[in-house]
Amino acid sequence: TYSPTDLKNPVSTLSGSIPELRSALHLFVRIEALHEFLGNWTQRGDHLQPEVANYLQGHFLQEPLRDWDVSRPAPYFGFAIPDSPGNFWYVWFDAPIGYLASLAEWCRKSGESFDDWWPRGPDAESRGAEIHHFIGKDITYFHTLFWPAMLKAAGFKLPRQVHIHGFLTVDGEKMSKSKGTFVNASTYLQHLDPAYLRYYYASKLSAKLDDLDLNLAEFVDKVNSDLVGKVVNLASRSARFVRETGLSVCYPDDGGLFGQAAAEGEAIASAYEQLDYNLAMRLVMGLADRANKYIDEQAPWKLKKDPAQARRLQDICTVTLNLFRQLAIYLSPVLPRLAHQAAELLSRPVEGWREVQEPLVGTPVREFQHMLKRVELAQVRTVVEESRESAGSETVEGISQPAVAANVDGPEAFLAEPMAGACTFDEFAKVDMRVARVVAAEDVAESNKLLRLTLSLGGAERRNVFAGIKGVYEPASLVGRLVIVCANLAPRKMKFGVSEGMVLAAGPGGKDIFLLSPDSGAVPGQRVH
Repeated sequence: TYSPTDLKNPVSTLSGSIPELRSALHLFVRIEALHEFLGNWTQRGDHLQPEVANYLQGHFLQEPLRDWDVSRPAPYFGFAIPDSPGNFWYVWFDAPIGYLASLAEWCRKSGESFDDWWPRGPDAESRGAEIHHFIGKDITYFHTLFWPAMLKAAGFKLPRQVHIHGFLTVDGEKMSKSKGTFVNASTYLQHLDPAYLRYYYASKLSAKLDDLDLNLAEFVDKVNSDLVGKVVNLASRSARFVRETGLSVCYPDDGGLFGQAAAEGEAIASAYEQLDYNLAMRLVMGLADRANKYIDEQAPWKLKKDPAQARRLQDICTVTLNLFRQLAIYLSPVLPRLAHQAAELLSRPVEGWREVQEPLVGTPVREFQHMLKRVELAQVRTVVEESRESAGSETVEGISQPAVAANVDGPEAFLAEPMAGACTFDEFAKVDMRVARVVAAEDVAESNKLLRLTLSLGGAERRNVFAGIKGVYEPASLVGRLVIVCANLAPRKMKFGVSEGMVLAAGPGGKDIFLLSPDSGAVPGQRVH
């Protein structure tokens, strides 16, 4: 690496001034004295991800460690060094100490012993809690060289693991106000449930160092397809039918669905423990797919009309609600409020992971309350727009003046595709549009634009449809999603197969394609009027 003094003819790009070389007193830590310890701690065991350990070995540990400059001369922010007037602690020397200070403050307020949580002394490694750090990759060596060295020298327990994540981008771009890829957390909370963002992040995060992209269209799609369409809809589509009867007294035959989901508990728990949240979410959604297939095939809404089917209706809803409860428990590390809502609905608190092993029977079912609502892309765009405006808002006497967002719809989209000629009511009535669920989706290898979708219209009714949405939607993200399909369109023979309908979408085409979906509560087979 280069030193600032290695620059030739340096000039500030901001002010145009030429830097001056000055002398000042600095304080250093001789970190090389802990080289052997750092080599062992970073390279042995599983304290770090392999790529991080290799990075430290290749860039730092293969040669003597240079002394670490832990001070900065005034003017500087932070904490003054008491016995070194005019000097301040370098931020990455004092900042991690804040971890200790924050824990100490919590212990003071909670009546806990700090030493029980973060012990110090010769036996520190055998006592107290496991310590885990979660950080971004831009501060890797501060937390994997300097901070362990500080803890070791001071006699504190070392982190069990330091977990490092990549950067967060928005729609493939670095966060930028001017490009509309800047999202303010407080602005987000004014419009959207934080559970959505937690689930999206979990569905993307693995134990590796990869960057994570917040694709806004995919965010909407995942929330609506997975959380609303696959998970919450299980409860919303079944709870109302057993509001008066409660769950069946004996758990009915479900073809092994509950047992299969219970057996996945160890694999899902292991994925969480290994910080492979992406795998955990995929395993859970796989169970959700099976549960949705069950309720689609059993169609309890049809049985409601026949009093003779009351017992069967109760049994089907008992199975469905138990499968929903399993999903809520499996998702509870990411979505704790959903587990609480499931407990409220089914009149039984969720007290532990092991509860996925035994079905609930005979308990009352309360009136279904909305748990998670569908997200519209317009809501997300409002968050981005207001984040951009609030970042540039004027401040008067220290009070930020937030911008007021208004829905101003320009004429461009309408003008780009003029209205078609008028049709009669009878002509319109010939078009049979139905709610359908995507039960399978795959690439058409021979096409640059097409995905092959298998759609369920309820029961055994299926449609094979080719949709020109390749490159806009990932096939896996579509499975379980509700869409609108023109179901009576004449079959069209293509070289890839026969297309038996058309999935409806808005947008001019290209990357701007937006699938239409019904509101929460709609079920496959319902006609769009």
